[in-house]
Amino acid sequence: MGNKKILIVDDDPDVRHGMQVRLKANHYDTFFAADAVSSMSEARKCEPDLIILDLGLPAGDGFIVMERLKQMHSLALIPVIVVSARDIRANQERALKAGAKAFLQKPVDDTELLAVIRKALGEPAKRERPECYDLGSV
Repeated sequence: MGNKKILIVDDDPDVRHGMQVRLKANHYDTFFAADAVSSMSEARKCEPDLIILDLGLPAGDGFIVMERLKQMHSLALIPVIVVSARDIRANQERALKAGAKAFLQKPVDDTELLAVIRKALGEPAKRERPECYDLGSV
């Protein structure tokens, strides 16, 4: 089985590139869309395992994208992580009710993003440090 595929939907090319670098370094394949319309066609084309979705998009916001994903049988079960600069108090509950697995505020902490991705994909958490062993008793 190959790497997991992640669709990054964000209109900011710097954000897309930054996430691509982080995700590729962690063995995820990345695909991109810059607006609500292309996000749907790209999702159908690349069949991602997960979607990272900005809320502030041209041609419709992220809430419209989540609504459209739910309406398409082949895309309805793809986990969505919302990553947005919008106010967390006003949007987090709405995003989670719309089906997002998590809501992260921009700028996103790399460690938190990767932990949320792994959880959404059902992958084991990555250990940051190896376990310690007592070699004195060996």
